[in-house]
Amino acid sequence: MKSLFYRIAIRLQIVRWAQEQQATAFMETVILFPVLISLLMGTFDLGQGINANQKTIGASQIIGDLITRDRSVTMSSLGDIIIAGELALEPFDTASFGYDIASVQFDATGNPVVLWRVTANMPANDDAIASTKGLGSEGDGVVVVTSAYNYVPYFSHFIVDEIKMKEIAFLRGRKSSTVTCADCPS
Repeated sequence: MKSLFYRIAIRLQIVRWAQEQQATAFMETVILFPVLISLLMGTFDLGQGINANQKTIGASQIIGDLITRDRSVTMSSLGDIIIAGELALEPFDTASFGYDIASVQFDATGNPVVLWRVTANMPANDDAIASTKGLGSEGDGVVVVTSAYNYVPYFSHFIVDEIKMKEIAFLRGRKSSTVTCADCPS
């Protein structure tokens, strides 16, 4: 009789132990699941943000590269070039994409003089133009392209509303020292 009692007691103890293990595992899951989901969503937003930044860099480089291929551009050809820069941002929404494109020629003292400038959806980046001082001798030129993009995270927007990205590309003309534009604003 005693052995039967001990067997039943051992079985009951094993059942209690199993129930306690399940309760502990359930509580650990309840505590860790929101943390793990938050980490997953944050990792996704971080990856998308890095991707958007790389595409913003690509957009400024594409716009600058296409402009510097010729000796001169027109407003019509600039429109096509800007569309190419926007296409570099796909699949992201380009509504917040902005650009500042300036062709600069250096005077006798090495100071940059803006020949023409086209800006949309962002303020003109005068600091980028000023940073070119001394980069060339008289008559040399450079095209300065600043692209800006506001990335809005999918999940983390309650923490960070948007992330402002700005990239600057400096390029020299391939066929001439400066790139001109007859119908662009100066």
